[in-house]
Amino acid sequence: MKNLLLLFCVSILFNCSNKNKLIGSWKMVYAQTIENDSLKIKDLTNTTFIKIINDNHFSFFNQDNNNSKNFYGGAGTYTLKGNSYTETLSFTSVKAIKNHKFPFTIMFKGDTLIQSGTEEIKAAGIKRKIIEKYVKIN
Repeated sequence: MKNLLLLFCVSILFNCSNKNKLIGSWKMVYAQTIENDSLKIKDLTNTTFIKIINDNHFSFFNQDNNNSKNFYGGAGTYTLKGNSYTETLSFTSVKAIKNHKFPFTIMFKGDTLIQSGTEEIKAAGIKRKIIEKYVKIN
């Protein structure tokens, strides 16, 4: 019984620790997508991608640095259990992905958040593996 209680307490502390690390503003510094047998690295030279996470919501936006074209964003809620992070995209202009749940695994290295997982939305014909790295900016 003591071991079960200890395990429960450690799991709660681990989850709270990850949640505290997760909350803040993050700037994407690297993104890769693997779709079928093709690897694509996102060119972040002329764009800024920001993700903001609070206690239970997230939002993201991407803006071309040189003009107002190619802006996109989204937002919703998330759950966090250990290092399993799931976003539910509630606000988006893309109907096929609205209210979809995106499961990811997260890890932290210093001030860097690494998010990876498979994005699969049959209605949109999407199935790809992603790895994204963000640096905490606030």
